[in-house]
Parts: sequence; structure tokens; C-alpha cells
Amino acid sequence: MADVTEVREAAARQISYRDAVAEGIAREMRRDPSVVCLGEDIGAAGGVFKTTVGLHKEFGPERVWDTPISEQAIVGAAMGAAMTGLRPVAEIMFSDFFACCWDYLANEIPKVRYMTGGQVTVPLVVRTANGGGLGFGAQHSQATENWALTVPGLKIAAPSTPADVIGMMAAAIRSDDPVVFFEHKALLAGKGAPPEPDHVVELGRAAVVREGADVTLVALASMVPVALKAAERLAQEDIDVEVVDLRSLVPLDMATVLASLGRTSRLVVVEENPYQGGWGATVVSVVADEGFGLLDAPVRRVAGECVPLPFADVLEEQVIPTVDKVVAAVRSLAAY
Repeated sequence: MADVTEVREAAARQISYRDAVAEGIAREMRRDPSVVCLGEDIGAAGGVFKTTVGLHKEFGPERVWDTPISEQAIVGAAMGAAMTGLRPVAEIMFSDFFACCWDYLANEIPKVRYMTGGQVTVPLVVRTANGGGLGFGAQHSQATENWALTVPGLKIAAPSTPADVIGMMAAAIRSDDPVVFFEHKALLAGKGAPPEPDHVVELGRAAVVREGADVTLVALASMVPVALKAAERLAQEDIDVEVVDLRSLVPLDMATVLASLGRTSRLVVVEENPYQGGWGATVVSVVADEGFGLLDAPVRRVAGECVPLPFADVLEEQVIPTVDKVVAAVRSLAAY
């Protein structure tokens, strides 16, 4: 058993998810002088979610730019900067506000490299606070990964741990293609061990975060801890759940999902996106095409309801997937 000193030292070494965002960006800004940041209140204020604390002090106003309250201006300026040699990291305060700059995100940024025959690249990261669970209401609580998933040319990252935030931020900033980087609001206060220097997590590589033999449970972002809690509860019923953290949607690591399914023969996908048009449908369709012979039971999807998110906690809980909902879905599948 670890003594009190060891426990305290381990706690001191941990880093929060929100601090990992700033750390991940800072590491890349130190490594590459072409990396710049822009967004609302990201400078001296450190960001509305305190995910850019320290960047303005270390790198100054020449590389950390406070912008007007205009999502079009932020993303449009970032696009131009990326096309002319910089590597901008642009913040859109809430992912719901992608609707305000959707022409740039869907119709301009992802098409430049293709339409110029590779002569012009857009090495741009658009960061955003995503998802519900905090009672922010219908216009500030949506999980919008599925919006970006409909747009060819965008990479999509959605880390669930502080170490993955840092490693995936490095990969995103170094990418010559545009990356939408989702930081889940419900995970910001969570803590974990900081990674080693030069830690990079390749985009498009899922992680098996819990091994199991009975059911594969695929999750993303805030649904990963939900899946892990459900798996621990199900273990008390002798149901052995393997949990796969996709980590990114584009590229999509279906090889890891299919390999897991080969071990378990049963699949449950849990996602915060609404059921209608959610990324889980894409995962399930690939399994139907490429892994149907691995299945011993129907596939189950646990997803958000197709309604605007309510303010009230008790109502929001009815809309977003919970541990209880996941446990029920896995339990029914294990008994099939």
C-alpha cells in the first residue's frame, strides 16, 4: 500500500483537463514559432473556461490575439493566416456557435487544399467547448461532433483525458489539414497524469481503455468515463465489458473496434450526439459492412434524444446518455 507521501506526490503530479489544453498549446508554441492563437477573451483573461491561462503572459499579444465577438471574423482570419504560412489555433467559445461561422468551416476551409490541387494548405485547428451535462441550456450544451462529421476534409478530435488532450493537440497543430478539436465542458475539471515531453497521439488511433470479453462498448469524450463506470457496475454482475475510446472521428479507427468485436461478438455504441445522424450510426454501418460475421447479437446504440437540451438537471439527464442507460443496454445485449 502506498504511504501518504506517495499519494500526495501522485496527486501533485496530476494535471487537469483544462490545464492540459493550455499546456498542449504552449508546448507547440514553444516548438514552432508559426503557431498563434486567436479567440474571444483568450488573452489576459485566460479564456472563459480558463483553458488558455498563461499563454498571453508567456507568448505576448503578437502570438495570442484577443478578437471581437464574431465567430466569422475569428475563423475567417485564422483561415487566411493558415493559408499564408502560420499555424493558427482558433477558439470558438461554444461548439453551438459553429452555426455562426459554418460557411467557413463547411464550405471554405476543408476545400482549399483540394480546389488548389495541393498548392495551398490550411494547417488550422479550431478548438471549442462542447457538450452538455452542466445545465447550460439548448444553445450552449450541444454535442456537435456529428455536424463536423458531415463535412469531407475536416479532421475531428475529441479527447477524454488530460494526457490525450496534450498528445492530440500536438498532432492537430502539426497537421497540414484542418482539425476541429472538441474539448468537453464536463471533463474540464477532471485530472490525470501529465504525459512525458514530446507526447504525441496520432489522430485516428483509438484506445482500448478497459479490456473485456463479453461486450464491446465504444465511446467518445465525456461518454468514456460514463462507459467505464457502467463497465465497473456490470462487472459485479459478471458481465465483462471492453471499453474503446475512439478519441477521434476523422480519421476513424474501425480496425480497433472490429478487433475488439472479434473478442466479444457484441457491440454497444454510446454517444452524446442525438440519435438521429449521430456518429454511432456510421460506426454501426461499418460494422454491418465489414464485421457482420463477428456479431452474435444485434448492435445497440445509446445516444442523446432528438430534442433541444433543457436547462433543468433532471430533464437534461433524461436527454443525455447516463450510466444507468448504458448499463441497461449492455445488460440486455449480454442476455441476448
